[in-house]
Amino acid sequence: MTASPTLPTLDRHAKDLAEGRTTSRALVEAALARIDETSGEGARAFVRVDREEALLAADYMDALRARGAAPSAYAGIPISAKDLFDLAGQVTTAGSTVLAGEPSAERDAPAIARLKQAGLVVLGRTNMTEFAYSGVGLNSHYGTPASIWDRETRRIPGGSSAGAGVAVAEAMGVVGIGTDTGGSCRIPAAFNGIVGYKPSSGRVPCEGAYPLATSLDSVGPLAPSVACAAAIDALMAGDWDGTVGELDPARIRIGVPQTLVLDGLDEAVARDFERALGKLSQAGMRVEDITLAEFAELPKINAGGGLAAAEAYAWHRDMLEDREADYDPRIARRILAGKALSAADLIEILAAREVMIDIADAAMDGFDVLALPAVAIVAPPVSALDRDEDYMRINATCLRNTAVANFLDGCAITMPMQAPGEAPTGLMLMAGHGADRHLFAVAKACEALI
Repeated sequence: MTASPTLPTLDRHAKDLAEGRTTSRALVEAALARIDETSGEGARAFVRVDREEALLAADYMDALRARGAAPSAYAGIPISAKDLFDLAGQVTTAGSTVLAGEPSAERDAPAIARLKQAGLVVLGRTNMTEFAYSGVGLNSHYGTPASIWDRETRRIPGGSSAGAGVAVAEAMGVVGIGTDTGGSCRIPAAFNGIVGYKPSSGRVPCEGAYPLATSLDSVGPLAPSVACAAAIDALMAGDWDGTVGELDPARIRIGVPQTLVLDGLDEAVARDFERALGKLSQAGMRVEDITLAEFAELPKINAGGGLAAAEAYAWHRDMLEDREADYDPRIARRILAGKALSAADLIEILAAREVMIDIADAAMDGFDVLALPAVAIVAPPVSALDRDEDYMRINATCLRNTAVANFLDGCAITMPMQAPGEAPTGLMLMAGHGADRHLFAVAKACEALI
């Protein structure tokens, strides 16, 4: 695995554990110490830290490993879970105060349960945009963790898995488990210089994860490297072993859409994207521009909030009638936009989606992946979103590129493409539904070059 030297990978930790250079307790204590640092973002990245439970789990994994009975190579490695996952005995608050009085979950969400079965240790619940409905990562109830970059300015972390991205970037757990409905794993990853993955829908169970839009929701990891993301994806999905194949760069063909996704790029993003594509091309990969003019229709199809707004409103309408004053007004406003969409509107959106998926699949024929910037901008200051109109504009910009993969029902990954010391930016690779393993292999080959 390759990653920042300040972010050891899952395999590095697994090797250290296997060879006795560290223990699960030491790893968990180090992560907890990072959360507790007053100069860091732990108090805002987490909404709950299960300190005693994590230490007990670490000791248990150490005891199992000493007897040669560790359930996996990753047993004892600390991770975090986004606040919308059910954890047995806890109330799932989904970044809101509206759910605080709800009953505690009776069991862990299946995706989290599978990780626990492999021996990974959950440190606690990470902060998020209320009800996962934003790409910027602000939370008016629990505070907003700042992106890892330019802390003096305090820049947005990306959302909705805001705390997960910051936690991984600051080594408050090796991996964060998030969800992705329009970019919620990939945007925080791009803004914090790590890897974020959105799997093909249906591979990782969404049961026990508070929904936003069930047609678009998926569960994915935020991690130090492509191989780390693949390993966690494999454990959660249970449909492969997580071994990422090796590909000859000369046999990889990459398509670069020219419509919509390259509009209005920040100078830094445009520079990093061009540099990344140049490195891939120099290594022998075939990098070709493709028009995909139909992408220009996506904003029109999703005007008024599209599927996300319609499905979010269907879920929230009763609570909004009773508790709207307890919602962040910006989140409530976005959800309520779904009220204006008629059944006919929804039918038209679903039909347009099927047509767009067919067009994209045809355009990708002959290409291994499509490449585009994960986010068109670098993380702006939190203060830049003070006005509602700026919040809406920046949120739409953050989601524009990543949401393409959700709408097309594909799989997608983002990885850092900036030079050391520069603002974090993300290279996103996208493939069709079910192409997850091949996407991981292509991403690993690209990561090694970038």
